[in-house]
Amino acid sequence: GDHVFIILFFSYVIIMFTKVGIVVLISMEKSLHQPMYILFCNLPFNDIIGNSITFPRLLADILVPASERYITYSECVDQAFCTQMFGTTSHTILMIMAFDRYVAICNPLRYSIIMTNKMIIRLSVSAWGVAIVLVGILLGLTIRLSRCRSTILNPFCDNASLFKLSCESVFINNMYGLTFTIVLFISSIGSIALTYMKIAPECFISKNKAMNSKALKTCSTHLTVYLIMLISGSIIIILHRFPHYSDYRKVAALLFHIIPGSLNPISYGLQSKEIRKVVVNMSCSRKISP
Repeated sequence: GDHVFIILFFSYVIIMFTKVGIVVLISMEKSLHQPMYILFCNLPFNDIIGNSITFPRLLADILVPASERYITYSECVDQAFCTQMFGTTSHTILMIMAFDRYVAICNPLRYSIIMTNKMIIRLSVSAWGVAIVLVGILLGLTIRLSRCRSTILNPFCDNASLFKLSCESVFINNMYGLTFTIVLFISSIGSIALTYMKIAPECFISKNKAMNSKALKTCSTHLTVYLIMLISGSIIIILHRFPHYSDYRKVAALLFHIIPGSLNPISYGLQSKEIRKVVVNMSCSRKISP
């Protein structure tokens, strides 16, 4: 228990430190006030909320013997809402970021006209709004069920572990949950595949080498982050269908919160010349001043 606590505690501290750092860095640095980075801010913001709800509770639970781990139903619903939101907004935010990359590469001359501050707000609000509505319905269908069990077999609450507490027919929940997952995955994979199918020819046609390498860098980063999230999310969904692999699911559920959260800032920080430059300048200016 102790070594698990230490690993999770340090993961949480590192995730929080890097996420808050990125949001502060982008908001303070004028050169990073570009639509790409402002939209990207939604991701660390989502990670901060998603991990703040699950991690402190999880860390507290590790220190308590299994027989004494209690959570109220309303606390569990709050946790499930945030967990499901975290997973859903990971998709919707990467979808609006794909739109930004599409406009930047396929419509570079009209980019500043299309990607105004109003557009950035609209995109961000729609990414969060769609997720709130979808997850709201998901949990609304679960809350209406009566409960006949009281044990949650997951390290934290999510929708599936909530409706597994009921002895009623959960057919509607399963159907909506499945439809919700399929629609989210198809629209996110579809929109991202479509974006890149349109971006790829542009890069081959364009003779502008500098623009091409920048386009490839920002796109490969976006795709890497997307694939990490897609794979880790799919594993949990698949494992929920196989109860005898519940231990693997617990590990996968934790990794879904840790891995994408840890890799996003690394992939964006390393790939982005602007972010690298700002970080280097900040560390150098500190050394010189007396």
